[in-house]
Amino acid sequence: MSTTTLPDTFRDLEPHVAEWALPTRQERYDVRLSKDIAELELFYDAVAPHAEAAIDHLNGFDLADLPEPETRLLQLLYSLIMVSYPVNIFRQPRIPDSGAAFFDTTAEPAV
Repeated sequence: MSTTTLPDTFRDLEPHVAEWALPTRQERYDVRLSKDIAELELFYDAVAPHAEAAIDHLNGFDLADLPEPETRLLQLLYSLIMVSYPVNIFRQPRIPDSGAAFFDTTAEPAV
């Protein structure tokens, strides 16, 4: 049994699991808002180069029955998506010019 929380191929992403492998969109969004852009860039730059390989890896599993390490990997990918616009477009954690606007999530992505 592996002592890592991610599949062995993605072991170098372990430092990001505790903070970013979160089960809900709201938790991921809250973390995004708690970070400055430099912290978001560090996470993005660490995970983005692995995204294609992670997707290929996850495609080998039934999404409805993912083992725990693969679930955490998927959650890291969800967090990567969550920070991609702030890092690449907004250049800040919040959506520009959105003021006090907010949205509620009515459904979560699978796993």
